[in-house]
Amino acid sequence: MKVSVRHILEAVFGAVLLFCIVCSFIAGSASRTSLKCSRLEVVVADSIRNGFVSKADIRQYLEKEYGQYIGIPIDSLDLTKIEKIIDGRSAVMKSQAYVTKDGILHIDITQRRPVVRFQLSNGGFYADEDGFIFPLQRNFASHVQVVDGELPFAANSGYKGKIENPEHEKWLKRVIAVVNYINSSKTWENKFVQIHAEKNGELTLIPRIGQERFLIGQPVRIDEKFRKMEKYYTTIIPEKGKDHYGYVDLRFEGQIVCREK
Repeated sequence: MKVSVRHILEAVFGAVLLFCIVCSFIAGSASRTSLKCSRLEVVVADSIRNGFVSKADIRQYLEKEYGQYIGIPIDSLDLTKIEKIIDGRSAVMKSQAYVTKDGILHIDITQRRPVVRFQLSNGGFYADEDGFIFPLQRNFASHVQVVDGELPFAANSGYKGKIENPEHEKWLKRVIAVVNYINSSKTWENKFVQIHAEKNGELTLIPRIGQERFLIGQPVRIDEKFRKMEKYYTTIIPEKGKDHYGYVDLRFEGQIVCREK
């Protein structure tokens, strides 16, 4: 008898608990359904270093491409669509949209970080560490190494995405490796005002101080070429004097070929 009473009590307790859970869920759902989006909060990562995207830009994009969101029930907000709109901006690497229980729509944004800027006669573009190309931005210019001249592949100021040709992609990755080499060296960091590219893919480095033009050719064997450049500064300049040579050719293995301008 006692066992039966215990089972009955356990069953009643379980039913009451289940009823409470269901009521709580229904109440929570009703409360969430009635909760409306009160405002937008935008966080842009790395906004001190790069200013490609602002909070005002995000509001403008949403108003233009999404429509009304303030005052809309939060359950009806299409967060996937919002992220798709933001991710469609070339300077945005990734966005995350979510709503908190106080009715605030949050959008966290990670910007692309350019490594190099290509400045060409028909426009220009940035490339990030992964070789992703995106256009120059009207409202902000990133302080990165500049490459001018011509390129071994066709591009314009509206170019966006990965380069499809494997050889051209390889060349771009090698240029990025040259820029990273320069930026990571205390000797060469801030040494060059620009890098000039030829249509055949060869590069010339132009220093901030001095008339020399350093011909490094294709962006390969970088360590060797910069060691020869250092040797030029430590042995040839002390002997010949500054600005004696106009061109320093580092393209050939085991040689430094200097000629007057």
